[in-house]
Amino acid sequence: MAALRLLSYLTRPPPLRRCLLAQPSPARVPEAALCVLSNRHEPPHPSFQSARRPLSTISAEGLVRAAPGSLQPYLRLMRLDKPIGTWLLYLPCTWSIGLAAEPGCLPSLYTLLLFGTGAVLMRGAGCTINDMWDQDYDKKVTRTACRPLAAGKISTFQSLAFLGGQLSLALCILLCLNYYSIVLGAASLSLVVTYPLMKRITYWPQLVLGLTFNWGALLGWSAIKGSCDWSVCLPLYFSGVLWTLIYDTIYAHQDKKDDVAIGVKSTALRFNENTKPWLSGFSALMLLGLTVTGMNCDQTFPYYAAVAAVSVHLAQQIYTLDIHSPEDCWKKFSSNRTVGLLLFIGIVLGNLQKKKNPEETRKPLDSA
Repeated sequence: MAALRLLSYLTRPPPLRRCLLAQPSPARVPEAALCVLSNRHEPPHPSFQSARRPLSTISAEGLVRAAPGSLQPYLRLMRLDKPIGTWLLYLPCTWSIGLAAEPGCLPSLYTLLLFGTGAVLMRGAGCTINDMWDQDYDKKVTRTACRPLAAGKISTFQSLAFLGGQLSLALCILLCLNYYSIVLGAASLSLVVTYPLMKRITYWPQLVLGLTFNWGALLGWSAIKGSCDWSVCLPLYFSGVLWTLIYDTIYAHQDKKDDVAIGVKSTALRFNENTKPWLSGFSALMLLGLTVTGMNCDQTFPYYAAVAAVSVHLAQQIYTLDIHSPEDCWKKFSSNRTVGLLLFIGIVLGNLQKKKNPEETRKPLDSA
């Protein structure tokens, strides 16, 4: 009997091992515990995707998780942990800033940083407005049910006060620009406020989002030049709107079943199985607009090479898109940051290849 007791003791898991074995497996983690990762413009299964995200996204999530607990709902409300939306808002600004730079010169770093800060603030304000309008809808959709407002982590009044703070800081950024740009920037606020309502009214809310998200294509040029050259700015803006129709239609396919159930509209539901032909048409028009933009501001070979690279990227996106796979839709949607960066690099290199204005080359000689 003593031998049996000794054998039982030796084969028993040690205390630490017993403790680890008592922990629930990842498959048994309550879904509510994973909800903290969900937000607008986020992947369909956050826990699965987080291990495969690029380092920039991991660091953004880490920044939010490291913040005090009382601040985290506000940071998630402004989607600070999901920077892809900020990139998609910021990149059209960089295009126009780059195109407006003097021939042979790099774009203004100060202006790029100013617009980058503004993009973070205005994207946060837009997401706050969106969640205030949609909190009742968000509670009914699996992917959005854990947003701070829908989950009750902050109140509507707290969100409103936070929105006021974001808009106040964004106004400070805007006031750093010239008077023309101040008026032009203020004019976009009506689009920011009304966009979240469009999904209740029309199957084309992505068009209104495009008009909103690409306002920087107008504002960046005017911030450098003092006013818009419409022969350049309008085709660039037009191209940006079409780009948004492409990526946000792909994004909307993640939620189409929930959208049907709760009665909201999107281009994903409008196009349905005809999505790829529609996206192909948008891509062709976008590339045409970018070509016209380049011709009207005397762009050089690197710019057109970048436009060609963008066309290949879009073709690959659309050809391989699986509209019935939320994971694939997220992957294709988030890859559009690469599209925007390719075009910005082409703009910068194309501008550097231009000859400097005689006035610019004469200034160093005169100062000497």
